[in-house]
Amino acid sequence: MNTAARSVAPTSAQVLDLVVRRVERALKERVRYRYVKPLVLREGESYRIQSPCCSRKVDPSGGLIDIALLVPHAGGHWCLCSRDHANSTWVAQHQNEPLDVMLDLLCVDSEHQFWV
Repeated sequence: MNTAARSVAPTSAQVLDLVVRRVERALKERVRYRYVKPLVLREGESYRIQSPCCSRKVDPSGGLIDIALLVPHAGGHWCLCSRDHANSTWVAQHQNEPLDVMLDLLCVDSEHQFWV
C-alpha cells in the first residue's frame, strides 16, 4: 500500500485556522477604517474581532476594542454580533446566514454597527 498517496483529513484546528485566514482576508476589503489592522481571535468555536478605536468614541486613547463576534451555527450558518461597549455584552445583529454574507455585512457596515 502506498502511504504517500493517502489523503489525510484536516484536523479541527486546521479548519479553524482556515476560517481565521478567510476572515482576515475579508477584513482587508472593508469600507471603513481601512488603515488599521484588526485582529481575529479564536474564542472556542467563535471568532472575536478587535480593532484599534479610530473614532475614539469607545476608547479615547485609541486602544484595541472588540468590534464583532462571529458565532457558527448548524448547517454552515453564522451569527454576527456587535459589541455593546456600555454594557459589556454582545448583541446579535444578523443571524442564520453563510459566512460570506456575514463578512460582507461586517466589511460594508453601512449602519455603523461594528466599526465605531
